[in-house]
Amino acid sequence: MTRHDKNNAIENLKEALGEIKNLYFADIAGLDAIQTSALRRACFKENIKLQVVKNTLLAKAMEASNYDFGELREILKGNTSLMYSESGNAPAKVIKSFRKKSDKPILKGAFIEEAIYIGDEQLEALVAIKSKNELIGEIITLLQSPTKNVVSALQSGGGKLSGILKSLSER
Repeated sequence: MTRHDKNNAIENLKEALGEIKNLYFADIAGLDAIQTSALRRACFKENIKLQVVKNTLLAKAMEASNYDFGELREILKGNTSLMYSESGNAPAKVIKSFRKKSDKPILKGAFIEEAIYIGDEQLEALVAIKSKNELIGEIITLLQSPTKNVVSALQSGGGKLSGILKSLSER
């Protein structure tokens, strides 16, 4: 790789790091071609971009970006793959489901909305993070709940009220 190619790769990584708010660092070394292809398909279905990068180029792109990646620079050893996603928990779910068949990928770390997670033991916490759409759905459900209670009370109360009025009119 020439110096010009390296500079282009660093610049492309820097742009990608600046645009994405959810970034996962994973180790997929040891997966054969069939498993890697299956992982890429699973990522594609969930709208996740999977990219294998060189650690030195990624470290330089991280330094040049606007974000503070803190301790994530220290995990750049061995094989590193980046998983970009709009959803904060989608890559974690893909990793967890893929691990049912294989012991890889291993989560090295994650950068979610400027929060840093280090280590594979953080996978369960990352799976539990709710996406924006899930939070909106919960809020809508919570807002509809009081309305449903009022409507059902009026409906049940309406029957009682008509019964009372009927008995009063008979007197």
